[in-house]
Amino acid sequence: MISEPIATLKIRESRPVSSVDGSFRRGLGVAAIAASLVWSTVAVARSAPDSFADLAQKLTPAVVNISTSQKVTGGSGQVPMPQFPPGSPFEEFFKDFFERQRPGGNGENNQGENRPRRRVSSLGSGFVVDPSGIVITNNHVIAEADEITVIFSDDKRRTAEVLGRDAKTDLAVLKLNLEPEDGELPFVELGDSDASRVGDWVMAIGNPFGLGGSVTAGIISARSRNINAGPYDDFIQTDASINRGNSGGPLFNMDGEVIGVNTAIFSPSGGSVGIGFAIAANLAKPVIKQLREFGKTRRGWLGVRIQPVTDEIAESLALDKPRGALVASVFDPGPAAVAGFEAGDVILKFDGKDVPRVRALPRIVAETDIGKAVEVEVWRKGGLITLSVKIGELKEEEVAALTSGEQGGSSSATNVEALGMKLSSLSNDLRERFEIGGDVKGVVITEVDDESAAAEKGIRAGDIIVEVAQEEVSSPNQVLEKVKQAKDSNRKSVLLLVQRSDDLRFVALRLEKT
Repeated sequence: MISEPIATLKIRESRPVSSVDGSFRRGLGVAAIAASLVWSTVAVARSAPDSFADLAQKLTPAVVNISTSQKVTGGSGQVPMPQFPPGSPFEEFFKDFFERQRPGGNGENNQGENRPRRRVSSLGSGFVVDPSGIVITNNHVIAEADEITVIFSDDKRRTAEVLGRDAKTDLAVLKLNLEPEDGELPFVELGDSDASRVGDWVMAIGNPFGLGGSVTAGIISARSRNINAGPYDDFIQTDASINRGNSGGPLFNMDGEVIGVNTAIFSPSGGSVGIGFAIAANLAKPVIKQLREFGKTRRGWLGVRIQPVTDEIAESLALDKPRGALVASVFDPGPAAVAGFEAGDVILKFDGKDVPRVRALPRIVAETDIGKAVEVEVWRKGGLITLSVKIGELKEEEVAALTSGEQGGSSSATNVEALGMKLSSLSNDLRERFEIGGDVKGVVITEVDDESAAAEKGIRAGDIIVEVAQEEVSSPNQVLEKVKQAKDSNRKSVLLLVQRSDDLRFVALRLEKT
């Protein structure tokens, strides 16, 4: 078999099995590698078990299959008309027959718009975390479901209701409708996913392709993966075999603790290629807690727009290395505005927790108690300061903004060779030409050299330079002076705050030799 080119590989959502048409509908896959694939040449701190049987036997009763169904409009419900070659003597016969059968036709069996809706079924996995009947699964497994049936390893079946679900982390909490004879259910516990290491053995149990009770094993391939599934991505990557129907199932460590919820696969075809992803247990814990208590998630809100700190930005800010989250703008009103945060601040530590990279901050803030006053360590204009902020509640309309930091703008009449652009002071003509609002302040970029670093960063004519080196500018000469100061200080780059429409972002531009 000829393998597909690497360039074609992409993140795909695997899909739950459909009982209607045999295809696979929307859903995410799960994880596990064949236990027999043990490489004796690899030295491990904890040797591979002789067998996974004891662990599987102990844990399987707490892992469930989840069957959902929903009613969907089935259209006419008629069989499609067969296709015949043009001019076939059967064409007119069948055309007339099917015409009478469709809604609006005159056939006796026509039900028109009163035809019943079809029921569509799909399958996934889950696991019990409380003997009273609390089950964890993926949100996409139960989304839009009219009925949810949970099936245990002994084939016992119980219906379930949704206590709460969270699309941003793709988690859902179910409550089983138990019978008196059920007693206390077997359950598993969520472990400390941060204690897991790359190379550790893991085991997955789930319902791939509707087969039920399938056990697979592998190792942790990587941690803290971001697969662009949501703003709070924190996935464990495993080489365990991930397949459709395993969605929502548990990923266990060798102590029998759940360290991940199997969710997605990386695949060119939809089948397992040994790259699967599980939501880290430490990310899932606070979400599950809130879903059980409130039926929804209540997340902290800081009120800033942030972007990554690149090598060039770090150098331009005299920061020792790229780290933290750069504040591109501050929402007013908002908690950060009240606390005195400014555009250009680099958040290095939040409530005692380090912020090693930009995507760490949204999760840390989200998990902070609403109303809590926290201290934030900020790098501002070459020095450290500490701000105190009272955390607000994130509303749906206040979606956290995470910008790429790789775009910006610049150009104008005064040639700034070191930046590869031409600049001009704002005038009525330029405001009209570039559709710039009357309240916008700064220096407009009128032209960008196609071969310049500015062009590489996406800067274009009509963008506004608001700040240079964290100082406001209102004329091309001020920009020139700030660039000269940066060069005199042996800076390799200079930091610009660029505005395009209502979007503000910092761009570190490499200083061209002149």
